[in-house]
Amino acid sequence: MKLKFIYKCTFFIFIYFNNICYGVVIDKEKPVLVTGATGYVAGVLVKKLLEEGCTVHAAVRNKDDNEKLKYLNEIAESSDGSITYFEADLMEEGSYDEAMKGCELVFHTASPFKFYAKDPQEELIKPAVEGTKNVLSSVDKTSTVKRVVFTSSVAAISGDNIETTAKENNADGASWKGLDESYWNKTSSLKYNPYPFSKTLAEEKALELSKGKPWEFVSINPAFVIGPGINPNSTATSYHLITQLIDGSYRWKGGVPKLGLAAVDVRDVADAHYKAGFTEESIAQRYIVSAERTSLHAMAELFHKYDETIYKKPMWKNLAWLFGPFFDGTITREFITNNFDIECYVDNQKSIDDLKMEYRPLEKSLVEFFEQITQSEAFKIKNPKFGNDSQSQCIIL
Repeated sequence: MKLKFIYKCTFFIFIYFNNICYGVVIDKEKPVLVTGATGYVAGVLVKKLLEEGCTVHAAVRNKDDNEKLKYLNEIAESSDGSITYFEADLMEEGSYDEAMKGCELVFHTASPFKFYAKDPQEELIKPAVEGTKNVLSSVDKTSTVKRVVFTSSVAAISGDNIETTAKENNADGASWKGLDESYWNKTSSLKYNPYPFSKTLAEEKALELSKGKPWEFVSINPAFVIGPGINPNSTATSYHLITQLIDGSYRWKGGVPKLGLAAVDVRDVADAHYKAGFTEESIAQRYIVSAERTSLHAMAELFHKYDETIYKKPMWKNLAWLFGPFFDGTITREFITNNFDIECYVDNQKSIDDLKMEYRPLEKSLVEFFEQITQSEAFKIKNPKFGNDSQSQCIIL
């Protein structure tokens, strides 16, 4: 028994120092685990993996939910790779043990994403942090795992746009690219911006639990994710918000808020995960994945060019500050002060240098997202008259 323990410790120490010195080589013939496999980002990542010929272990809540799994099944049928489903629950310790067997690479994407929660502790913080602990506990028990790629967010870097500006950071505005991976969100809390707070706590916990382990940890920190996913009728937050911009349901009395955002195409986010997973070099622990700066109002203006019935009148910040909390109880005056009419500056240079990322133009991503949403059955049922009376303009990109 003692010899077995010594052998196991020696093996882990060898792997640990080998990874530090030479990087990690992932065998593409071995299965790859993706948690939350039916999610918005995860679905596109699984598509990428299948197209690359990988064997995907897809962790889902219900492996018998054919309606939810049909999009992944259709992709698998026409791909070189294969997919096997495993039922798993973020809140259940050991739930990922079976799915992780034989895997050298784990993509942990499963985590709740919602701007509003009645009970942030139970709906956001607990599943994000406890889910991370449970997944990494399974990693610790799986000797084959060499690398974990963790889906975080730029929200773990900054909670408010004002924090990302050159003025706030005493920097030269002409050369300021934005916050880099060395920054951490220090302003969000359970009461203010609970979603960014949940992403921050989850990534901090993952980083803490990865220290001194024989496997390598890499975090991908995407900006606001847009672009066509594998499920055109998705209920993901990104789909919901963009649908509201298109059908006019997301507007306050007075206009569309000029809420600054950094944004990135979901396919680029999947590519970043894939590259971080399979690169043979020893890479940094965090990567900001972001294409361009935009705003809710700028996106509404773009969609208006595509269909003139789409509402694009801007909401002025002072009016938003005065009346916004009455129109939308989830928006506070503090949030309006720190984010409206302020661009979000984050620096993606490390992802370009290390992961060789080439980002899609944001306008092209938004137009393709617009087309997928407006052509979906869910949108047509909800908005039967959309586009019938408009003078749509074709955007040539």
